[in-house]
Amino acid sequence: MIFADAAMAQTTTSAAAGGGAQNMLLQMAPILGLIVLFYFLLIRPQQRRMKQHQQMVAALKRGDQVVLNSGVVGKVTRVDEAEATLEIAQGVNVKVVKSMIAEVRSRGEPAPANDAKS
Repeated sequence: MIFADAAMAQTTTSAAAGGGAQNMLLQMAPILGLIVLFYFLLIRPQQRRMKQHQQMVAALKRGDQVVLNSGVVGKVTRVDEAEATLEIAQGVNVKVVKSMIAEVRSRGEPAPANDAKS
């Protein structure tokens, strides 16, 4: 019985050696397909979002309404190279890192109403 298993193993390896390149390509195809799928579904959209965020932060100017990652809403009073100063309440200025700004709202954007009308 042991000899039969050894003989079977030798025949399968010799058959694989005959079409080795084609068999190896067929074995690698699903892995390559997954890599391409991950690139288009995960990596590429993340790079696009990161580029849009960098452009948004670079275009930041005084008077813009911004929302921080923490949810704090404020008005930009000063913009430096890596930081911005926000007025979050009357007379309360906070210095924040520009990369922590999640959203920029334009100056002319109307504020939503607090009450729902039916």
